[in-house]
Amino acid sequence: MSRLGKQPLEIPDGVEVTIEDRKVDVKGSKGTLVVNINPRVKVEQKDKELILTVDNKEEDSVTWGMTWSNINNALQGVSKGFEKKLEINGVGYKAQAQGKKIVLSLGYSHPIELEAPEGIEFKVEENIITVSGYDKQEVGEMAAIIRSKKKPEPYKGKGIKYIDEHIRRKAGKKAATTE
Repeated sequence: MSRLGKQPLEIPDGVEVTIEDRKVDVKGSKGTLVVNINPRVKVEQKDKELILTVDNKEEDSVTWGMTWSNINNALQGVSKGFEKKLEINGVGYKAQAQGKKIVLSLGYSHPIELEAPEGIEFKVEENIITVSGYDKQEVGEMAAIIRSKKKPEPYKGKGIKYIDEHIRRKAGKKAATTE
């Protein structure tokens, strides 16, 4: 049985929810998201709460909990939004936000330009890149794409890493001792 699925989801103030067929439309101040629902999960709205139910609680508990999490992420995203922070380490490595795109200088012969998808914004302060938006999956995916352009290396730690990520450092070459 799903621990999350049993709990009702509270609808935040300023968020509008419509349930039709196998979809839940969530509209808020930040944007609009549509969550597709598995046919085994039933969603009902009572006052300011969404209640999810399934017929067979043992077999469908994974689907039940995942659907609950997806709807919860949509509710949080359109009301508060999500953000991921990345840190750039390395001499000469830098980033600039230019409107809807970000330009990265990462030691290559050319700058790397990445266009932001709909609903994603970039902010750059010194060596910190902030990716923010209302869709948790899009924010995470865009942050992963930026990180993949120069992954942190284990010897000096140069590259792009998440703020809370810990890089395991390796010892470099040691001088051979002669006896």
